[in-house]
Amino acid sequence: MHKLCTTLILLLGTIGIFAQQKWTEASKGSFNLVQNQGGQAIGYSPNSGVKILTVAGFAFKDLNKNGQLDPYEDWRLPADVRAKDLASKMSIEQIAGLMLYSRHQSVPARATGYFAGLYKGKPFPESGAKPEDLSDQQIEFLTKDNLRHVLLTTVQSPEIAAKWNNNMQALVEGTGLGIPANNSSDPRHGTVANAEFNAAAGGAISMWPGSLGMAATFDPALVEKFGRIAATEYRALGIATALSPQVDIATDPRWNRFSGTFGEDPFLAAVMAQAYCDGFQTSTGAQEIANGWGYGSVNAMVKHWPGGGSGEAGRDAHFGMGKFAVYPGKQFQTHFIPFINGAFKLKGKTMMASAVMPYYTISWNQDTKNKENVGNSYNKYIITDLMRTKYKYDGVACTDWGITGDETVLDNFTAGKPWGVEKLSIAERHYKVLMAGVDQFGGNNEAKPIIEAYAMGSKEHGEAWMRARMEQSAVRLLKNIFRVGLFENPYLDVENTKQTLGKPEFMAAGYEAQLKSMVLLKNQKQALPLKTGTKVYVPKKFTPAGRNFLGEVTPERMDYPVNINIVKKYFTVTDNPDEADVAIAFISSPNTGNGYQADDVKKGGNGYFPISLQYGEYKATEARAVSIAGGDPLENFTNRTYKDKSVKATNISDLAMVTETYEKMKGKPVIVSINVDNPMVFSEFESKANAILVNFRVQDQAILDILTGKVEPSGLLPMQMPASMSVVEKQAEDAPHDMVCHKDAAGHVYTFGFGMNWKGVIQDARTAKYVPKKK
Repeated sequence: MHKLCTTLILLLGTIGIFAQQKWTEASKGSFNLVQNQGGQAIGYSPNSGVKILTVAGFAFKDLNKNGQLDPYEDWRLPADVRAKDLASKMSIEQIAGLMLYSRHQSVPARATGYFAGLYKGKPFPESGAKPEDLSDQQIEFLTKDNLRHVLLTTVQSPEIAAKWNNNMQALVEGTGLGIPANNSSDPRHGTVANAEFNAAAGGAISMWPGSLGMAATFDPALVEKFGRIAATEYRALGIATALSPQVDIATDPRWNRFSGTFGEDPFLAAVMAQAYCDGFQTSTGAQEIANGWGYGSVNAMVKHWPGGGSGEAGRDAHFGMGKFAVYPGKQFQTHFIPFINGAFKLKGKTMMASAVMPYYTISWNQDTKNKENVGNSYNKYIITDLMRTKYKYDGVACTDWGITGDETVLDNFTAGKPWGVEKLSIAERHYKVLMAGVDQFGGNNEAKPIIEAYAMGSKEHGEAWMRARMEQSAVRLLKNIFRVGLFENPYLDVENTKQTLGKPEFMAAGYEAQLKSMVLLKNQKQALPLKTGTKVYVPKKFTPAGRNFLGEVTPERMDYPVNINIVKKYFTVTDNPDEADVAIAFISSPNTGNGYQADDVKKGGNGYFPISLQYGEYKATEARAVSIAGGDPLENFTNRTYKDKSVKATNISDLAMVTETYEKMKGKPVIVSINVDNPMVFSEFESKANAILVNFRVQDQAILDILTGKVEPSGLLPMQMPASMSVVEKQAEDAPHDMVCHKDAAGHVYTFGFGMNWKGVIQDARTAKYVPKKK
């Protein structure tokens, strides 16, 4: 087949000498755009050294500058043919670079901290560089290390992002074989809570509820619509891969990544995964190249295989103290459902999510073949035997970020995460990942350890075998770049970017989704909706000093927990509860940290503490006396129990806000609006609230539209709300729907699928389809 294609191309090239030119060219500022009549448009930089070849009258880029049309340069051929041709031409150093996925990149690079970078040896503010310039580190990993997958975080503006993309693409287009950069992003469509929505105005990017909010709509069509809009905005930013969706079923309610999931139900998560990937990956009409892929497509990297939602005691595997996923309920395979029935089995033409990310966790005692307890990306049984062989997944597998680095402390987000292989060298870790069947290394900017791993494989299996293994991964990676049209035109029209990002109809769609995502849990004596102009008391909120996930200090403050200027457009606001007709308390779900306190070790303890879902002090008298899993080179014990230890929420003042407001209102209605990241124990305050409205990261204005009845609530809980922490301790970390739930004063049970509208409890087609029947 390969020889046939090559012969065909040579023949077409000969014919092309005599063919009439079928293309025109125009300058677009930083790049030239070639329009092929009846073919693909081509963008190239006049500064990259790349020339245009005319074959059969059509224009093609001579990316390797050899003066002839190679199969990988021919946009008429299928992506897999082009990928195999290019992989065969690549050096091991180039393949190693393709296997890299950069650390987080900010544009411009920050002067200090985790996202820091330099410009000609100086921090950006002192360098005189433009914000769209490439940093020294970016130039090095793109040229020296041949890296082509870049993780983009914050950008100064859409315009700067577009210009930065064009600068980067021009650099790599003129380097080596001309492989374009495949830029990616973690989810970036979250809300700015205090931002005001105006249907006629645009924004920097459309704002949508968090993943739990999407799940709370129980509406896959809405999620697919989000995917289409988000993909349009991503491509306008130069982003062709989404490091999402996160489809882990959040079966332990304490997990600090619960809010990034579609909840705890495997079947709801599966249909949401399908919708999300179909929305992101599918191009239609003129944008389609082939098989649903094209210039409107964004590769979806679904995460985290085989499911990371069952960390012991709810701890998270970003940290050494949370490295173990446990399965006391014997539900390991239940966690596969969102992948094998969702992301790996799409309804659209692209068929399956083009990439997958295994989680950091050691899936404790689940490797029934090799009996290895190592991180999932190191585990051949989990990657090759299960994912690739049994479930037929042949897309890109990319490690989570930083798994090959060295562990330095148990509770630092930026430390390495080589769970179970801590004693191996960095090169040996890379080799083990490759032998497990993974293609790419997240958070690694340096090709050297991959090249060293290649040498190890050549010594063990022979160079031909190891070369074939490397090419296998290269083909998978290259297909994802070819299919979205980056080899033809990776450049952005800056004006189009400015007009696309956050256009009014996109902003309106996101706002509508926010409205649909909120869940009314309680409405005693029809306390809601409130009349516009009602005199309301909104208590201020105390936020103690703390640290964010990067360890950066956040100061304490006392302020309104809501944009009070927007509130005043709906209500008459008073600071005197005696004058108010109703009070509205805006709070967040309890936060007790990540279940580890380093200071405890200094005092002779093991460092482990409970993660609580209540505000008030919780003592873990019913916790396991001996943990299921344990062990770390930085620990001299394996029992990670926290039995009989106590913890209370850092935001315990939220509870005080509700109880004190209840007292101050002297029987007048108290409305509680809760921003929820995790399930929570409602028994602490539910009796003191006349109405409870739950949201999952929405704008303040959307909450007020519900409270005043401009929109009727329609969301349903995508998870259970436990009756107590005793219930939480007794549930199995890996099992969905296994908790006794809170029952309120009206007899309503806050379980999966529960929600109310103005008429009462919602029972509709969604609840009939997705809510498990009572046994």
